[in-house]
Amino acid sequence: ISIYGQEMTAQTLRLCLMNLLLRDLSFDIKMGNSLLDDKFPTLKADYIIANPPFNVSNWHPEDLPEKDPRLFGPKEEFTTDGSANYMWMQTFWSHLSDTGTAGIVMANGAMTSNTKGEKNVREHMVNNSMVDAIVRLPDKLFLTTGIPACLFILSKNRDGKDGTHRERNNEILFLDASKMGTMASRKLRVFTDDDIAKIATTYHNWRTVGETYEDIDGFSKAATIAEVQKQDYKLTPGIYVGTEAEEDDGIPFEE
Repeated sequence: ISIYGQEMTAQTLRLCLMNLLLRDLSFDIKMGNSLLDDKFPTLKADYIIANPPFNVSNWHPEDLPEKDPRLFGPKEEFTTDGSANYMWMQTFWSHLSDTGTAGIVMANGAMTSNTKGEKNVREHMVNNSMVDAIVRLPDKLFLTTGIPACLFILSKNRDGKDGTHRERNNEILFLDASKMGTMASRKLRVFTDDDIAKIATTYHNWRTVGETYEDIDGFSKAATIAEVQKQDYKLTPGIYVGTEAEEDDGIPFEE
């Protein structure tokens, strides 16, 4: 494994380097603002795992070059200063190899945001078959914030040509794990190994050649792109798996 990354906070960078050194892993981690100063412009990764900061505002998209190769279109249409959520996704997509997959922890609001600079990106991602799966997570999974989050899984191997994964260009898998997990304390919920295995196995069975997948009412649904378009490109799993759909996580934006 060779690990590449970027971090703009010196203290966090030092913690990252210490972790990687202790595990004797090959790495190249650089200092810099990932959004405005990409230190690995030519890097193509087989796997991207990211937990970017949610809802970063005032990040100055006007400072991006007009022809930034990460953007899906004109920066006036595909960015917003109100949130960098979808700039992160464009950045990660640009760094995937031809068969790469990215798993990104996101704020729940990203699944339904109607802000022009965000919805335009989400529509582009759905229409161009970039989204492999969406997983809705429960609240209290993180010590640093109690709000629920979700996982965006983006993939470039959806055409079934790699011999391992089946063709699924016209589908998106929705998983609702919002009721899963066990409260370890009043403030922290944890996923057991069985919880993680249920989510991961469902995803891998859905996309892998030779495996058996079936929709599970209230938990999983393989929806067509047309179904998502009919729902105005909303990516909330509850809309598709058969549970009550929520527009957002119910948490005030400031919190």
